[in-house]
Amino acid sequence: MAAPGAIAALQSAFPRDQIALPGTEQYTTWNGSYLAQQESEIEPTCIFRPKSSEQVSQLVRLITPFAVSGETPFAVRAAGNMPLPSCANIEDGVTLDLTLMDIVELDIDKGLVRVPPGAKWGAVDEVVQAAGLGVCGGRSGKGGIGGLALAGGLSFFSSREGFISDNVVNFEVVLASGDIVNANAGENQDLWLALKGGSNNFGIVTRFDLQTFSQGPFWGGNVYYFPQNLPTQLDTLTTKLNKPIHEQDPDTHIMISFGYASQFKANMCLNTVYYTKDVTEAPPALAPFTNIQPQVQQLNSLKRLTLTEAAVGQAAGVSNQVRCSYMNTTVRADASTLKSAADLYTTGIAPLQESVAGLVCSLTFQPYPISLLRASVAKGGNSLGLDPEVPAVSVLLLTYWASRDDDDRVNETFKGILEAIQGVAAEKGTALDYVYLNYAAAFQKPLDSYGQENKRKLQEVSRKYDPEGLFQKGVPGGFKLF
Repeated sequence: MAAPGAIAALQSAFPRDQIALPGTEQYTTWNGSYLAQQESEIEPTCIFRPKSSEQVSQLVRLITPFAVSGETPFAVRAAGNMPLPSCANIEDGVTLDLTLMDIVELDIDKGLVRVPPGAKWGAVDEVVQAAGLGVCGGRSGKGGIGGLALAGGLSFFSSREGFISDNVVNFEVVLASGDIVNANAGENQDLWLALKGGSNNFGIVTRFDLQTFSQGPFWGGNVYYFPQNLPTQLDTLTTKLNKPIHEQDPDTHIMISFGYASQFKANMCLNTVYYTKDVTEAPPALAPFTNIQPQVQQLNSLKRLTLTEAAVGQAAGVSNQVRCSYMNTTVRADASTLKSAADLYTTGIAPLQESVAGLVCSLTFQPYPISLLRASVAKGGNSLGLDPEVPAVSVLLLTYWASRDDDDRVNETFKGILEAIQGVAAEKGTALDYVYLNYAAAFQKPLDSYGQENKRKLQEVSRKYDPEGLFQKGVPGGFKLF
């Protein structure tokens, strides 16, 4: 149980309507608003919703003695979309919920959009789109910035602009001392680089300043087709990724998913494709991914659309309060490896299909083309450790299900599938170390996957800006450096 003194101190320092305690309607509502049910089943002693960076600073100064001692640990929540239990909530501690910090501001003169951690990407898109601009942000309008921009993150524009983290030109951060500082290429540069992949290990980011660019309508959507055509699509994807850079089109964005839904009792394939220039039909670079036959035409959504429309489309399949699990690995752009992954996935999920209520699962391939990786370097680099000259593919296993009784079986099954995929990739010489942090399961070690030297640098930054280890010991959720 959290130290009574810590809770009393919060109640004395902040307005009562910003604090929720167990047994109140406000607490039930706030704690029940995570994407994953597993996070809402965790019960903090107190939830605090600050309205400003200054209030976050005040909270950090107030709670540090209790948190470092282990009496009252705390968690930091932005949108609450990451399904890893305890990453943004904490049992018997204080959850710092940044939801109320959500006012997006556009700085036209500097070409920046200033985004607080409680904002959703849909709101960011509306602000930049109204000015004829775009931003390298989350694809789902329901997604939040807080966790995504601290872990890498993919955007519709990533093939051209790099990861989402690469486009943050400045972080405003509350340090363990309570000081509010900026981290950018000219000020606290080591912290700036560490935050581009280092997650919640260095402080609480209270504002993200992202670069904008001119952007009008573009083209894209979903194409549904049948599993017999998946091998050909994987051949096409890897051939595209392995072409010389001058033959690739950085305005393309592609995801290939192979999924199962219990309500349909069938496997189905989905290509999610976007071309970020203003065209009215599939450009040649995407035609192989949109012209597959046969298709399920009534489910397709290809069209000319705006940034906000694209984000709404990507959010359509996102539901709060479901049992959810992610896990992932990364491989070289090799068709044989991806086909083996699909085979292992098909075989692995078969025992669950008739026995797990509400099962919805997918195997999703998301490419990291050389154009993306080089853009990361050009924008100052990050902490992820990916080789800019090695085209890669993220392999994501995403699962939803209905009953807590199935948790262990579902998680163990998909862990087994992932380990089998990693084993095949190792045999083929196509395995890569990198694990995307926001898709990682509790048994994975994404910070280790950045490489020994990158992790050492992250640990140095942690010791420099957080010498007492507040964000290692006092904020135990997520993936830690020590």
